[in-house]
Amino acid sequence: MTPASAAAALAGGTGADCQAIADSTHAFVPYPAAPVPCAPAGPLAGLSFAAKDLFDVAGYPTGGGNPIVLALSGIKTRTAPAVQRLLDAGARFVGKTVTDELAFSMNGQNAHFGAPVNGAAPSRISGGSSSGSASAVSNGLCDFALGTDTGGSVRAPASHCGLYGLRPTHGRISLQGALDLAPSFDTCGWFTRDAATLARVADVLLGADTVPAPTRLLWPGDLWSQLAPAAEASARAAAARTQAVLGPAAPADVVLDSFDAMYWAFRYLQGREAWLTDGPLIERYAPPLGAGVAERFAFSRGVTDAQVADATAFRGRFAAHLDALLGHDGVLLLPTMPDIAPLRAEPESGLEDYRNRAIRLLCAAGLAGVPQLSLPLAGRDGAPLGLSLLGPRGSDRALVALAQRLAAAGVGPGPAA
Repeated sequence: MTPASAAAALAGGTGADCQAIADSTHAFVPYPAAPVPCAPAGPLAGLSFAAKDLFDVAGYPTGGGNPIVLALSGIKTRTAPAVQRLLDAGARFVGKTVTDELAFSMNGQNAHFGAPVNGAAPSRISGGSSSGSASAVSNGLCDFALGTDTGGSVRAPASHCGLYGLRPTHGRISLQGALDLAPSFDTCGWFTRDAATLARVADVLLGADTVPAPTRLLWPGDLWSQLAPAAEASARAAAARTQAVLGPAAPADVVLDSFDAMYWAFRYLQGREAWLTDGPLIERYAPPLGAGVAERFAFSRGVTDAQVADATAFRGRFAAHLDALLGHDGVLLLPTMPDIAPLRAEPESGLEDYRNRAIRLLCAAGLAGVPQLSLPLAGRDGAPLGLSLLGPRGSDRALVALAQRLAAAGVGPGPAA
């Protein structure tokens, strides 16, 4: 079933029909429905949305993809501000979506709640940790969905599922009332199927930028080197279509010191913060953790103070380097991920290898705290692949405007051939 046919069925079907469609995707946590009122009118009236199960919604628990967290949650009495803003703008809440366990994965395969189905390529992973949100949107079960992005958890699923997905400037959208993973990296983003809906949500959650709109396109050849050879033809063709609208991209080098230096700085800092966030829960309750997640927390527990100090110093140097490269008007054009989504049957070792390759592309925005928007412009073998626009700190709404320009010029979702 295509997203369009799913949306039509949801609009015209019975409650049982709607539930069957939703259940088949494994996108939603099966909580009993609770009333979540929204404003009768507003800029998002007529749109439906879902929220990753890290965000508090009054009347629901917040499970974080883990049975122990769910058992400790209780029913929330207050709604996270980001969710409330959407409700106050007239958007209709349709449910809470599955997240990878404790939001510490990039695969979209939760050992306790299942693997949400990728609506663009059902035989492939949806990507995590905002897997359920990407699944719900790509399967046409709602118009947009909230996710969070720490190391790529909006950008990766957006690329895998053929969606628009924004990681905003760090701190621009409130994460009050949401479970943490690594607070100095955590951001609140969202997914849509089209640029128009992306912009409507941006108006509500972002408001206007307070910095000049960037206009100078940059080509980070070092980041493009991470793209799988099989994906190059489609990605470069999409990049050419993008440059035909936004202008030619000048060469730029993003990597500071080495890819390994960037990768390990991110891993050490994320790991230390993740252990500070969830280590006490893990040590007290010894919950069974899914494959990959357990190993990442074991790594995080062992991160040393010296590693954190070195990574913190590198992060400061890298942020200054990227700020100087972008200035106030630069926008990087880069592949979001190194390739299309792996197959669902890929063994855990293969998925972990893919995740580690992806971090080398994804860590730049997180280390510098800048916005990155993934657009569904390329693909191969019947599966989508995103290209990204990465801009200066605070240029979030301008990146959305560039996506609108591309869509208006007919540069939208590309053939996943």
